[in-house]
Amino acid sequence: MRDWKSLATIRDDAETLLELAEEAEDEDTAREAEVQVRRLEKLLHALETHRLMPEEADANDAILEINPGAGGTDAMDWAEMLLRMYTRWAENEGFKAELLDRQYAEEAGIKSAALAIRGPYAYGYLQAETGVHRLVRMSPFDQARRRHTAFAAVAAYPDVDDDIEIDLNPADIEMQTMRASGAGGQHVNTTDSAVRLIHHPTGLTVVCRAERSQHKNRETALKMLRAKLYQQELQKRIDAQAEANAKKKKIDFGSQIRSYVLQPYQQVKDLRTGHTAGDVTRVLDGDLTPFMESWLVGRADGTLEEKQA
Repeated sequence: MRDWKSLATIRDDAETLLELAEEAEDEDTAREAEVQVRRLEKLLHALETHRLMPEEADANDAILEINPGAGGTDAMDWAEMLLRMYTRWAENEGFKAELLDRQYAEEAGIKSAALAIRGPYAYGYLQAETGVHRLVRMSPFDQARRRHTAFAAVAAYPDVDDDIEIDLNPADIEMQTMRASGAGGQHVNTTDSAVRLIHHPTGLTVVCRAERSQHKNRETALKMLRAKLYQQELQKRIDAQAEANAKKKKIDFGSQIRSYVLQPYQQVKDLRTGHTAGDVTRVLDGDLTPFMESWLVGRADGTLEEKQA
């Protein structure tokens, strides 16, 4: 809603400036109006792109991991080039890039890196980058200056809060009471102080009989139930990540999603969407949004899956 209000405000400002420029025949005011129109076009385009990001996690910040693959020193250097490329993309798009980890290689480049990119829909855009990226160039590490191919893998994840909220609906919980067992004699508990809680949506059950007070046992049982539900939710996330990792391909020939060719010609081509760019330097300087938008459109209209099949 805030974005749409901003869109209306910029539109109104542009209309007002255009009217003033026409009435006063003022070129400076006309140039101001042009600036507002360009802002309007950029924001409208961004809002249209956001419609291609329907998942809840799409609006989140993103964590980007970069690892070199086949190609030796060239691959490690390529991984560092990708780190710079995504950092520049974030700066160009108004996102904040925060380096979380970087392991330098012995000769050149990096062994691994992790980058947090913060801003609205950062993950929505960067999910398009997950996969193997291939570089073809004359190697600066080859004395004979031969052409080499290097690979690096990029993985994007939504940045989520570590605190998993557990909302317990009292209507979902059945409480049963029972007499706590004891050693006999004066220590026998003659009241139904032990508590069993059954969480019907998940089937989880907890029992607490540590205290003589039913109220205290119920409080402890609720804490136990929350802990079990927390662990269950955490395991779901771990299983989902394991499934995603299992789908990762080898960082080598035949597994790339995009090729960056510097020699013998210059071209960047996304093999999933067919989107290409001839200015490789511009792409390596962070001009990646057209590739991301092409991927989002392909996912939305189903052509992306057809190309990947």
